[in-house]
Amino acid sequence: MIYHHSPNFGPRRNDLRPDLIVLHYTAMQSAKAALARLCDPQFEVSAHYLISETGTVWQMVKEEMRAWHAGAGEWHSQKDINSRSIGIELANTGTHPFPEPQMAALEVLMQGIMSRWDIRPEGVIGHSDMAPGRKCDPGPRFDWLRLEHIGLAAPRYTGDGPQQPSMDQFRTLALAAGYTSEADDRTLLEAVRLRYRPHAQGPLCTDDFRPLRKA
Repeated sequence: MIYHHSPNFGPRRNDLRPDLIVLHYTAMQSAKAALARLCDPQFEVSAHYLISETGTVWQMVKEEMRAWHAGAGEWHSQKDINSRSIGIELANTGTHPFPEPQMAALEVLMQGIMSRWDIRPEGVIGHSDMAPGRKCDPGPRFDWLRLEHIGLAAPRYTGDGPQQPSMDQFRTLALAAGYTSEADDRTLLEAVRLRYRPHAQGPLCTDDFRPLRKA
């Protein structure tokens, strides 16, 4: 762990404490470039941690403080995600897989955070989950199943979907799962697919329902 101070932070508001971990990708060409951006007061953006492709971990903001990583959005009808979360940036352009050393370092880091703050696997989300349409990270190449299998993200459900799927049914289940940020039907479907079925295309289908808990 390397501490590299970012000035882009403040106190958590309304006595909130972290109950979420929000995962991001940097969408920059190198971890060093991302580190410079996240620590530059001109850009007013930061995260608590940055993990390079080789597994180097930088801490930029202390966990007790409010980093500026999430922006507008909500999860389970809760807003001000910055005050409710720990933000982790992964050095990745969004177009290639996340290397093993990076994923291994992420797992160790998350285990510590979740233990310190009593964050449940259900509290681990992607930036795209809380800001559908506005954000797409950590993107289609991120291995959510890997985290689910070791208890670092909520398990998906595998029950049967309805024989005649409707958007109203889908929206009800997506809202119950946490996708309460305002989004039209297409944007909501894309956000849920990005998490559970990142390579799916076409109209709503039965398989889109399978990962979501049945109401």
